[in-house]
Amino acid sequence: MSEQDLQEETLNSETSSEEQEQPLSLEEQCKEQVCPQCPVNAEAKDIQLHALAEMENFKKRLQKEHDEIKLYATERLITNIIPVLDNLDLAIQYGSKEEACKDMLQGITMTKKVFLDTLKLHGVSDIGEMNEPFNPEIHEALSYEENPEVPDGHVSTLHQKGYQLHKRLLRPAKVSISRAMSN
Repeated sequence: MSEQDLQEETLNSETSSEEQEQPLSLEEQCKEQVCPQCPVNAEAKDIQLHALAEMENFKKRLQKEHDEIKLYATERLITNIIPVLDNLDLAIQYGSKEEACKDMLQGITMTKKVFLDTLKLHGVSDIGEMNEPFNPEIHEALSYEENPEVPDGHVSTLHQKGYQLHKRLLRPAKVSISRAMSN
């Protein structure tokens, strides 16, 4: 053999040994270690699905909290405004007794109506009416009254209106409850 043939043969053997010694790619290693029937693959897929579901639930929870914060952002302001409505009600109540206050009473009544309409646009509603059944979730009972004109367990006197923002109670209505007449 010539010297040139020996060099070529040496080069060929070195090249083939280098090819054999090169590390497998990450994808090839994974394919060798994890097969579709392998329990490691099934466990990895299960973990992945749980993580995706957890992330989706987290997104939904954040969106719900965000929506609720937006919905009730004005709660503190409205709670502080409710006494103004109470004072307008008192002005109407006591002003209606004086003939000299009729014109001013009309202005106060109109102001109250505009004020309530504006609050309703923002999700505020008043609660508590005469003769409605007593509901401890929206009423605060101050006393019992014997009243033959009102059914037992119903609101016989409304002392102060209650208010709610969307479905959240801001203040319960203060009421007296009718009860059966004792003989």
